[in-house]
Amino acid sequence: MPIRKRLFIGLMVASFLALIGLALLGWYLVKYQNYPWNKVLIGLLGITFLAVTVLIAFGIGGMILSIWQDRAIPSVYRWTRMAVNILFPMALVIARFFGISPDRLKSSFIEVSNQLVRLRKVTVAPERLMILAPHCLQKTTCPHKITLDIYNCKRCGACPVHDLIELTERYGVNLTIVSGGTWARKAILEKRPQAIVAIACERDLTSGIQDVDFLPVLGILNDRPEGPCCNTLVNMSRLEQAVRYFLYDERADWINSGVIGTVLEKSALPERRAEVS
Repeated sequence: MPIRKRLFIGLMVASFLALIGLALLGWYLVKYQNYPWNKVLIGLLGITFLAVTVLIAFGIGGMILSIWQDRAIPSVYRWTRMAVNILFPMALVIARFFGISPDRLKSSFIEVSNQLVRLRKVTVAPERLMILAPHCLQKTTCPHKITLDIYNCKRCGACPVHDLIELTERYGVNLTIVSGGTWARKAILEKRPQAIVAIACERDLTSGIQDVDFLPVLGILNDRPEGPCCNTLVNMSRLEQAVRYFLYDERADWINSGVIGTVLEKSALPERRAEVS
């Protein structure tokens, strides 16, 4: 596993151990208080905690095994999601304690999430694939509003929006540009895609992936040469590779290595659109 994935997995395991430690401390404090309801309380809490602990361990173990063996284990998906939802806030606290940037941890989470999605080998029809992009990709000085209609873009080439529209037209997929997480969730509910390629910063990608964990999402981190939410950029080769993965089930190594090879020309794409469902 690359170092970036190991960071998230390591902190998840540390969070799991910390959770067990806190539970044992609570058990010790309650046990030695002389209240008549203590035994009943300890029993109920002990059974509940034991059940949750087993499920969390099952989810973490399945996640590690999937990545280690490079194969999907569908039976652990829901428990992996549960483990992440419970332990991720604690992992952030532990990361801060050790001086690890929250963005670094979130970036590692995105890498793990992308890997798990890739292993599922999801293939969808072009019209059921959504590219979800932030409005900060548009030049801040541009007067043309594109969040309501992307074709208000004049395609001057001053920002990546022109390239995004070209990409969506070439593959026949949907492009939605939003101004925030609320609008992103609204767009997903309205358009009901079967898969999403999302472009955003670490914070928005992490919360978005967790919010729509019922859908396969490949996350692409944007580049921020001028700081957050201002004239951001996106690696178009990486984005196109993600789109091709959902449409053609091409198992490229782009998520594992983070290095993008030369993207094939359109003429070299396999004619499989009639086969996808």
